Amino acid sequence: MLFKVARNEFEGWVSHGYRTIKVSFNTNKNGITMNAFQSYAPTDDSNDDDKDQFYDRLQSITPKRSRNNLTILMGDLNAKVGIDNTRYEDIMRGHGLNGREKRKWVEICKSVCVQQPGHW
Repeated sequence: MLFKVARNEFEGWVSHGYRTIKVSFNTNKNGITMNAFQSYAPTDDSNDDDKDQFYDRLQSITPKRSRNNLTILMGDLNAKVGIDNTRYEDIMRGHGLNGREKRKWVEICKSVCVQQPGHW
């Protein structure tokens, strides 16, 4: 169910496996597309190969920095970004927890040039 204005700007959706879906909308800025990615990452007790495949695939399908795209990454990514924000000051603050998927998640965020909500 979409509001009428969203329904009118809806471009389509694409499934990227059973863990990620991409939905695209036109925006009121000419030539700008909003791509929203909803993902569900493997849990911590999944094997490392499954986790690596998930993050590698997410990295490959998210658009790189562009003035013509607005990218939203959301979902349950099971990633703890940590307190060491060296080289990532522009996308994350110096607060958080440590975890194995930190490097992969912040690299994806860095490639689309976003600031992580909920991390200050």
